[in-house]
Amino acid sequence: MNDSFGDFNATQTAPAGAASNQKGEGIVPLVIKQIVDAPEGNIELFGMQYAMACVVGIVRNVETSSTKITYTLEDHSGRIDAHYWLEEGDALKAPEVMVNNYVKVYGTTRSQGGQKTLMVFKLLPVLDPNEVCTHLLEVLNARYRAEDYQNKGGSGAVASAGSGSMADFTASQSSAIVSGLDPKQQAVFQAIKSNVSEEGISRKELKAKFSHISDSELTNILDFMISEGHIYSSIDADHFICTM
Repeated sequence: MNDSFGDFNATQTAPAGAASNQKGEGIVPLVIKQIVDAPEGNIELFGMQYAMACVVGIVRNVETSSTKITYTLEDHSGRIDAHYWLEEGDALKAPEVMVNNYVKVYGTTRSQGGQKTLMVFKLLPVLDPNEVCTHLLEVLNARYRAEDYQNKGGSGAVASAGSGSMADFTASQSSAIVSGLDPKQQAVFQAIKSNVSEEGISRKELKAKFSHISDSELTNILDFMISEGHIYSSIDADHFICTM
């Protein structure tokens, strides 16, 4: 199987500048090597950027701390650590995962200590072995659709090269959610989204940026966006990361 995926390196050859002006949207299915070899901070195929990656792999190790759970994931192409941040150290909220079982992970990428990691947004156990094969077929489909789209001179409509209807739905849903926010919510959302630190932006930084918004109103905005799934808290209840 490894040989058949040898040309995945081609997905990383697109110049970083080709996608630098595009906003990532949608979910793209990938193997771990594609994430590890991707340009810094990007989830992309042939210059088209995506908001999240979907990976299917075996859990080889689980480490739990007061703030996060780290899963070591492995597929045929490599290994990567995936971090699931806990809210106020509540490990009971973490997904139920067993070592040496397959899981499907949705998340964004970060670089930590010079190594790529996944920041887990959603983690699900794989109960049907067919999902593993299906995921690899989706990876191939996304790779070749993205290449074909680029060869035809396409620009924009990023999600059209993703995993079929799932990517299309996620992109359109993301745009609709953002456009539905009121001006203050939109401003706070964009501030959280533009922050690239691993731990996310702090409540203190948000207060400094939006001094015209009262503490109670800012709390209401953050609570609303968390409840709607636009953002989530990371290392503690006062640091936030965008899910899109």
